[in-house]
Amino acid sequence: MGWDPRRLPRLDGSTIVVTGANAGIGFFATAQLAAAGARVVLACRNEARAIAAMAAIHARTPDARLSFLRLDTADLDSVRDAADAIGALGRVDALIENAGMVHAPPVRATDGADNELVLSTNLLGHFALTALTLPALSATAAARIVLLGSMISRLYDFRIGDLQLRAHYSAARAYAHSKIGMQSFGFELDRRLRAASVRVAAVVAHPGYSISGLTTGIPGVNEPSRSDRIIDALQSPLAQSKQRGAWPIVRAAADPDAVGGQYWGPRFLTRGRPVLQTPTAVSSDPAVAAELWTKLEEYTGVPFSL
Repeated sequence: MGWDPRRLPRLDGSTIVVTGANAGIGFFATAQLAAAGARVVLACRNEARAIAAMAAIHARTPDARLSFLRLDTADLDSVRDAADAIGALGRVDALIENAGMVHAPPVRATDGADNELVLSTNLLGHFALTALTLPALSATAAARIVLLGSMISRLYDFRIGDLQLRAHYSAARAYAHSKIGMQSFGFELDRRLRAASVRVAAVVAHPGYSISGLTTGIPGVNEPSRSDRIIDALQSPLAQSKQRGAWPIVRAAADPDAVGGQYWGPRFLTRGRPVLQTPTAVSSDPAVAAELWTKLEEYTGVPFSL
């Protein structure tokens, strides 16, 4: 039987952590997983927004099992605290690494450790979180890590020698760099997990071109303006709602037939039902990934040996 994103298999008894779950793709992935019976932990920076997101989900799924966990992926102390809390959950069936900065600042900015801010938010924090939560994931049979890539990986090169973009910063390149890096990390993570015989799978997924103006309005979660609705409606032949953008991520986390090392995305790249796709060559290059891994350990100060 084929996968139906509107009729998920029951996930009762499972625990799934979603970073950045209060809005966008993370919110809709959380809502879909909770409706299928999973206990979902919303790992978010802003508690008020997470509470609003949980209220919106409960309005549609009254028996949803939801909880909040504070996490700022651009703050390593916050990442460490969140990892400790995740370790105390007892079981973690999936960690969905969704949190990210989509609209990068026009001028290069840094976090408290002097790392480029978009790289820190989208990739470095998730690298550290993965390393620190792997023991909890390993203790749960057939656990998965779902890493969010992007179709923007097909539009930019990857300047591994200038990963921090000190020489060639632009907002678009910062976002693309972070997402190419996220994909590369995800595929390398799965290779290393397999080599170490760790029973955790790393799966990469991207949401296509999913925009707010085509998405259901939800107070406190998705509130596009009238002009946003009009502009986004003009893009509808190539775009889709964020509800549908969550489909590949949910499939990567919940499809019993999904396996590590796969790359899921919309059928028509920007939109459509979730299907297997082929990543860019640089994203799947082991030599590039090995160099990236070394830099991620250096920039985070978190060793990640398998």
